[in-house]
Amino acid sequence: MTSSRFGGALTAAALMISSPVFAHVSFENGQAAPNSTYKAALRIPHGCDGKPTLKVRVRIPEGIVAVKPMPKAGWKLEITKGSYVKAYQVNGEAVSEGVTDIVWTGSLDDAHYDEFVFQARFTDAYQPGATVYFPVVQECDGATEEWTQVPAAGEDPHSLKSPAPGVRIAGAAATTSTVKVGALTLEQPWSRATPGGAKVGGGYVSIANTGATPDRLIGGSFPLASKVELHEMRLDGDVMRMKPVEGGLEIKPGATVELKPGGFHLMFMDLKEPLKEGQTVKGTLVFEKAGSVEVEYAVRGMGGGAPAEHKH
Repeated sequence: MTSSRFGGALTAAALMISSPVFAHVSFENGQAAPNSTYKAALRIPHGCDGKPTLKVRVRIPEGIVAVKPMPKAGWKLEITKGSYVKAYQVNGEAVSEGVTDIVWTGSLDDAHYDEFVFQARFTDAYQPGATVYFPVVQECDGATEEWTQVPAAGEDPHSLKSPAPGVRIAGAAATTSTVKVGALTLEQPWSRATPGGAKVGGGYVSIANTGATPDRLIGGSFPLASKVELHEMRLDGDVMRMKPVEGGLEIKPGATVELKPGGFHLMFMDLKEPLKEGQTVKGTLVFEKAGSVEVEYAVRGMGGGAPAEHKH
């Protein structure tokens, strides 16, 4: 099999039969998680101008790897393999070649509907929000349906006469911004991005105590730092100074304590690498009564810049 069947597809409008949107070739599940394995069930809803479908050809786009088609009873299955433009990392191994085309050969009456299934892995070549299009050609007895049109930027794919079926990459799973443990509620843990070479970072969070007894924040851990310290920033005359909080920070019953820039906050000491905007980093906060609590810091932009120098 060669790619020539696909190369002229966009100019072969005369061969394409206009069909309602619901009659287009499509995937049963049009959404996949980023950098994950996806089960593709390609739906063929009709033949070519009343004629039965004899072949279904699928072109696998660059960046889609580990393709495994499912054999189909009564149909002959063929695959074509080739080299990728670049190597992709899959389970820690570099993959530089794989399936590029799948062909099922058999017979599907125009009045019938069927699905053709394969498994594939979406690599990090596709980020959340992107749509990946798989050109598909139906060959019938003397007729062809070429589902190969890809929308231009900003173009509605539903406006195309014979759109290629697409799979949208879903957004990354949202991180948990609220953590509850006993009477404590921790809201929106976050940090600031740090410049290259910075040795300290800041951690911020809101802690509410809905119980009848006080608790105390006494420490924590952060995988990108050698240790975590609790500090307070306050004005000393005209000078803003920072100092460690001795004995921990009390959270009284019914009170909410805000760890934020310019006040109480966590210091991530001796950073092993810069904190980057958009990343999330798991860590722990340790309380006198509630014990160790897992949290996930969302790293925001630098904002006010790098953390201030200590002036103990």
